[in-house]
Amino acid sequence: MRNPLPGINMEKIRRALLGLDSAIDAGAYRLMRGAARIWDSFVGLSQDMRVRGWKRGFFEVAGEAATWGTAGAVIMLALAQPAFQATKEDWRKRADLAVTFLDRTGAEIGRRGILQTDAVSLQDIPDTMIKSAMAIEDRRFFQHFGIDVPGTFRAVLTNARASGVVQGGSSLTQQLAKNLFLSNERTIERKVKEAFLAMWLEVNLSKEEILKLYLDRAYMGGGAFGVEAASQMYFGKSAKSLTLAESAMLAGLFKAPTKFAPHTNLSAARARANVVLDALVASGFMTEGQVHAARLNPAAPVARQRASSPDYYLDWAFNEVKRLSDDGKLGGVRSVIVKTPLDPVVQAKAEETIENMLRQYGPQYGVKQAGVVLMEPQGAVRAMVGGRDYGASQFNRAADALRQPGSSFKPYVYTAAMMNGYTSTSIVTDGPITIGNWSPQNYGLSFAGRVTLMSAMARSLNTVPIRLGRAIGLDKVIETAKNMGVRTPLRLNRALALGTSEVTVLDQAVGFSSLANGGFKSVPYAATEIRDSAGRILWRHERDAPPLERTIPPEAVSEMNRVMVNVVEAGTGRRAAVDNTRIAGKTGTSQDYRDAWFIGYSGDFTCAVWFGNDDYSGTREMTGGSLPAMSFKEIMTVAQAGVDPRPIPGLAPVAKGQQIAAASAPEPSLDSGNGGRLPRRASLLLDEIDGLMRNASSSLASAGSARPGTSDVASAGSMAPPPPSAPQSLN
Repeated sequence: MRNPLPGINMEKIRRALLGLDSAIDAGAYRLMRGAARIWDSFVGLSQDMRVRGWKRGFFEVAGEAATWGTAGAVIMLALAQPAFQATKEDWRKRADLAVTFLDRTGAEIGRRGILQTDAVSLQDIPDTMIKSAMAIEDRRFFQHFGIDVPGTFRAVLTNARASGVVQGGSSLTQQLAKNLFLSNERTIERKVKEAFLAMWLEVNLSKEEILKLYLDRAYMGGGAFGVEAASQMYFGKSAKSLTLAESAMLAGLFKAPTKFAPHTNLSAARARANVVLDALVASGFMTEGQVHAARLNPAAPVARQRASSPDYYLDWAFNEVKRLSDDGKLGGVRSVIVKTPLDPVVQAKAEETIENMLRQYGPQYGVKQAGVVLMEPQGAVRAMVGGRDYGASQFNRAADALRQPGSSFKPYVYTAAMMNGYTSTSIVTDGPITIGNWSPQNYGLSFAGRVTLMSAMARSLNTVPIRLGRAIGLDKVIETAKNMGVRTPLRLNRALALGTSEVTVLDQAVGFSSLANGGFKSVPYAATEIRDSAGRILWRHERDAPPLERTIPPEAVSEMNRVMVNVVEAGTGRRAAVDNTRIAGKTGTSQDYRDAWFIGYSGDFTCAVWFGNDDYSGTREMTGGSLPAMSFKEIMTVAQAGVDPRPIPGLAPVAKGQQIAAASAPEPSLDSGNGGRLPRRASLLLDEIDGLMRNASSSLASAGSARPGTSDVASAGSMAPPPPSAPQSLN
């Protein structure tokens, strides 16, 4: 065969390729033989290391433990990341800000932060105080790594035997981590963060530093934080001079400051101090002979009358002042005097009302907590109640708890509709509607047919806001709520219009304030003026805060206020009516009766009231028209006392001496038994019938000559068709 490529020795190429092929084959063979020898050696080694009997079981368990332990460590490391985010800031300076708070009249109402000039070193605190704290809170403090595993296990067993919580399992370091970085909300997530932060504190601080921080920052009741402040308040002297009996009484406050405060319940405080003395003996810190004198001569607090402190308000106000300080608005000054808009009379009435309602009606309705915010429509917060008992729980349910608003969210939907062509007299169909596999129903499981928006809001119909939201777009509803002042991010879902996305009580008060102030986005504030210790003004709200921004057109505000007034005067909110003051507002009840709301306003104040349970359990059919509306009326009656009422924007002022309709609604029967009381559904049905009759009366009145001061309400209640520019129907 002739060579196709003259000049190239094909024979040499063929031999080279054959050699390469042979080398590859030989190399692969040697590699496989080598791998086989290695495998045989491994198998032989495995055979030699094979264990049998109990040893095999041990190594099997150890291997599984190592596998799951590694997986658990990875998971726990992932869970730890959110906790460690809290340590990125300069957390040591979080409480360096020393703030003295004054009410709107200039009277001191409390303090927050750490006063460095009053700090007492750990060496100056009596040994009896330190031992008492450790004996009752964490007797193995100097032995554990931040989490007392044996102590936690012992607490679990003790609580299991008692079928309840009788002994806490948190170490002193864990409690400090909660005080420094976390809230008091009882969740698994918070406990996980608390554990990681406790270990982080143990790594970054000495035991002495942790103990000192705990003794300085633990809440001791009556608005006092730290052992030094508590010693000054209860015994009128520095912590340096505490006796054993006094130390035991103060140590007893760590568990429940309000319950065991000697000024409010001396017998309980002394009984708790005796428990601390028992713990001192049981822990081996002292002998029975050493504590015997303290048992015979218990501590006695100084005779001093102390007004209750608005602690929830002060906590929120302190965070607001700290935000100003962090933003550089206070010029780096760390000790300031803050004048707040708090009204002590209204604050006291709000606290009293919540306590009375929960004590009298709480068991019947299955409700244990409540929150209140009362503010001026321009943003000044006059009163705040974050829960029933600050000593039992410092978690602020008014500012921090996220709860479903239910129907009290509907005003945002209606406002968005008013900004997109609708009016209070626009006709919308209340009828069956299905979205996917979801068919929303009204409370009474019936439909009203074609109704005006005013009537739909007064009767709190559910399908109407659903139709409105679909017609204008739920994104516009969310934007409107944000522009009205709701700061909590809202979730976009098909049931948004019915209030399924959580908000805070403060959010609701601020959002409704935009209707009370004429359409401006309100920003809540707790400081009207801030001065340094020399009296120099560092910040003044009127001077330094940005002006309010208009976000709702006046026409939409006027239409909405007609609708909202009708809810109180002829709808589900009639029990919130205040004598001689026109009130607008909305009730709200979330799924399974977990949350009950009433948010209302006059031309002078906005007040948001919430009732519910911390564990999100449902109440016994409590609606926003019951306890929340009744509480609103009591609080607002005091707030409006002595105030010349301003008209609600867009409505005619109330003539002097004119009676506001609505007060004639029957009070709810709140007997603990069933005798003589209509079922709640029947009672609400009667209320709705009464509302329809009032609407009919208003319609008839609008046909004739309207009286001065009532024309807005009468005409708003009529069934006249909307102008041609407004959408007529949403069938």
